Amino acid sequence: MIKHIVSWKIAAEDADTRSEHATQIVAKLQSLVGVVPSIRALSVGSTVVDGPNHWDLGLIVDFDDEAGLQAYQDNPDHRAVAAFIRSVISQQATVDFLS
Repeated sequence: MIKHIVSWKIAAEDADTRSEHATQIVAKLQSLVGVVPSIRALSVGSTVVDGPNHWDLGLIVDFDDEAGLQAYQDNPDHRAVAAFIRSVISQQATVDFLS
């Protein structure tokens, strides 16, 4: 199994916009379940603890193998969600590992 883990920092400085963008990202990512066949499990949410070393959102997606991860990356629905995310974030960190 491949675990795909991503964290984001939202670019907006005001709290209302940050919250709105976080809610939109969560909903858009959750909408991929059942649309992208290679997703085995998906968990996404906003941080519940603020701090200098905390990021705003985190995502964990499970895939059977690297081919499943690549199918997700190439999926047009995922690409549309990723484009939206890139438009509202300032930073992203990603790690993919075998579990």
